[in-house]
Amino acid sequence: MKNNLIFLFLLTISGLTFTSCETSDLDLLNDPNTLTTNQAELDRLMNQIQLDFNSFVRAMGSSSGQAVRIDYGFGTTYSDTFDSGEMNGPWSTAYQSLYSNMLLAEGIATEIEENKYLGVMKILKGYTLLTMVDFIGDIPFSQATQPVEFPTPVADPGAEVYAAALGLLTDGSNLLNEPGNNLAVDLYYNNDFSKWKKAANTFKMQAYLNMGDMSSFNTIANDPSSYISSTSDDFQFYYGSNVTDPDTRNPDYSNDYTVNGGGDYRSNWLMNEMVQSNDPRLRYYFFRQTSCTPGAGCPAEPGPLPCSNTAKPNHYLGSMVYCAVENGYWGRDHLVAAGIPPDTFRRTVVGVYPAGGLFDDAVIGDSSHPFQSVSVGAGGGGAGITPIMLASWADLMKAEAALKANNTGSAAGFLQAAMQKSISKVASFISVDPTADSSVAPTSNAISNYINGMVSSFNSGSADVKWTILAKQSLIGHYTNGIGAYNMYRRTGYPHDLQFAVDPNPGPFVRSFFYPNNESTTNDNIVQKDGLNTQVFWDTNPPSPGFPVAN
Repeated sequence: MKNNLIFLFLLTISGLTFTSCETSDLDLLNDPNTLTTNQAELDRLMNQIQLDFNSFVRAMGSSSGQAVRIDYGFGTTYSDTFDSGEMNGPWSTAYQSLYSNMLLAEGIATEIEENKYLGVMKILKGYTLLTMVDFIGDIPFSQATQPVEFPTPVADPGAEVYAAALGLLTDGSNLLNEPGNNLAVDLYYNNDFSKWKKAANTFKMQAYLNMGDMSSFNTIANDPSSYISSTSDDFQFYYGSNVTDPDTRNPDYSNDYTVNGGGDYRSNWLMNEMVQSNDPRLRYYFFRQTSCTPGAGCPAEPGPLPCSNTAKPNHYLGSMVYCAVENGYWGRDHLVAAGIPPDTFRRTVVGVYPAGGLFDDAVIGDSSHPFQSVSVGAGGGGAGITPIMLASWADLMKAEAALKANNTGSAAGFLQAAMQKSISKVASFISVDPTADSSVAPTSNAISNYINGMVSSFNSGSADVKWTILAKQSLIGHYTNGIGAYNMYRRTGYPHDLQFAVDPNPGPFVRSFFYPNNESTTNDNIVQKDGLNTQVFWDTNPPSPGFPVAN
């Protein structure tokens, strides 16, 4: 049902085009007077808004995931990897598409009293603004989307934009209680507005945790019926398996399941962490094309894996993974700017969760469970999701809040709940791959042993051990969307043993991203930062270098 909706939805909007006349992304706005005020036009705009929101989240989730090692980032230094072009795409999506189309749609919806449309738009805009502040800091808000009066809008203080965004989340939730028609197409919650309100409150929880406003955080967190506490309420975007006209597949799947083999590299740190801890999510997250990685249980091959015959960098800790992960998990280290060797049919690719790929049911040394190469249409054909806000993430936030308050018993309970929900959700995706052999899937005993072992180590460990376990579970649980993990890493500084950059001098960690050069070069009121060490308003930890420890 969801896949069919997406296919019809994309066909409907495929003819939409939006024009611009100014040089700055913030000025690329349509004239509200050029549109006919009617329901059909509102639906067209609302459709595009929903797609653009997903695109924005994916882009921000990818950049942040690279920073915290749950995805691989290309470059030798942080400033190389996250240069002033990094935010061009998401900034344009937010200001040129989302906010511009919302301005038009809000005018129509207000005139014809479509309160459900207004409520959903305010919730999406509120979260987009929060995320922009989390990543960039001070951003245009009060003067944005007013190109005639403010052709070069100023950046408002991040704290003020945060307050306005939280207000939008509240206003949006309240509007959902007012009379009005359902959305013609709701790709997220199928017009279940109780779930939209839960999503808004969970977005607030993350913002309050960032700010250290634990009173406001606990007001929501103490009422599980008010936020995303069940996986049935998870906020996510659904993809289909159609290849062309339009392509409805998860983009990670499209990049990796091609006639030329895998397209992207997976993070060596994440794969090794999950291999070493025997994480039950491993076979769902990753699909191996080979049984051995050169230099990790089999001979080095400098052709397809150049680093396999080189020594571990001197600044790496003794236990820190370098170059090759055991059992055929073929990826790349943190911040490596190397060429593309002949490894596309050997590198590890995205699996069945969340990309809708293949479940990894290969078993080393067992010919009845062979390794195989990727191909177009394999596994679930790309019918995966973009995870945007999950119940397991809410539990991780509650565990962090409890641990911060030194309530270790509650923290352990929330950690356990987060792992149970995450693993259960991930494991359910085996049904997406009709070719999967479920006999290889982790057993219920294996899952229980993993969770109980983590909780036991948490309970018996020092404060440092507790924070490390919680932080690693947050990183693992946020696979493919690093927004929450990136915030957590800057809030806590944990884990301290994340894989270092291969270059011993990668520069300061990205405490906030550069302004996009598309904006800073055309808007005189946007002054480009002199580095990545500018802290957003809620980041009150010590400055870089020195924090976070694992740079």
